Amino acid sequence: MFNLNGTVFMPSVLTLIGIPGLESVQFWIGIPFCAMYITALFGNILLLVIIRSERSLHEPMYLFLAMLGATDIALSTCILPKMLGIFWFHLPKIYFDACLFQMWLIHTFQCIESGILLAMALDRYVAICDPLRHATIFTHQLLTQIGVGVTLRAALLVAPCLILIKCRLKHYRTTVVSHSYCEHMAIVKLAAEDIRINKIYGLFVAFTILGFDIVFITVSYIQIFLTVFSLPQREARLKAFNTCIAHICVFLEFYLLGFFSFFTHRFGFHIPPYIHILLSNLYLLVPPLLNPIVYGVKTKQIRDRVSKIFYSKDPS
Repeated sequence: MFNLNGTVFMPSVLTLIGIPGLESVQFWIGIPFCAMYITALFGNILLLVIIRSERSLHEPMYLFLAMLGATDIALSTCILPKMLGIFWFHLPKIYFDACLFQMWLIHTFQCIESGILLAMALDRYVAICDPLRHATIFTHQLLTQIGVGVTLRAALLVAPCLILIKCRLKHYRTTVVSHSYCEHMAIVKLAAEDIRINKIYGLFVAFTILGFDIVFITVSYIQIFLTVFSLPQREARLKAFNTCIAHICVFLEFYLLGFFSFFTHRFGFHIPPYIHILLSNLYLLVPPLLNPIVYGVKTKQIRDRVSKIFYSKDPS
């Protein structure tokens, strides 16, 4: 690494400053973030244990929920330990290659989560619109293929973001990243070279994965609502609609926060940096926190199992 015309060539270490403008209160911001992380870990691990131990929950909807829980655990764990190291222990340094790896993990798990939400929407579509064929379509073999497919799709499409940074961008204006974790555009903007290809490919991945998923999820729920409202019995309509409420809540929370964070980072020039960084952090922390709560409250089988674990009395 050496300086050339005020730039840094191939830096080996970057500095994450946390939340720009709020450095003096980052210690206190870390407390609710840590509480959210611990709650998310506990909720998702509990969800995984319940689904694994209860044979009646070995159905596509709950197995997809288990995949979502595992992804949420991995996603939040990629971010929080380093973030708390910055906030609490003043450890902002990170190796450049480690930063790129964290970036790849974060964006890969985000795309995996989007793919799982799409699979859950399709599962509900078949269950409600074509219930007689649901068991024959959503076999355990298909679930495995979907899990492998969404993982490979995310990993392979995000990997070129890492390669483009590593191979194309050699000179950097600064090694200070104005973020609390290694985000693609936050790293790319450090470069002193032409970054148009990096920005274009980032947009391509976002619209190929998130755009594709959100269109098909929306179409699936439109078809579901049309089918539900055409049911003759009110009780049947309420029961079918109730099975989708949790999915819709998770869907809205994930994509609304995600798209707001995505577009403000690229086009929100008048938004204060600390607002964007806080929203980016919440986008990655709120879904892992809320998903097990939403499904625990809205899903009777999970709710009953949790009640049995925490409120069952010793017969003696």
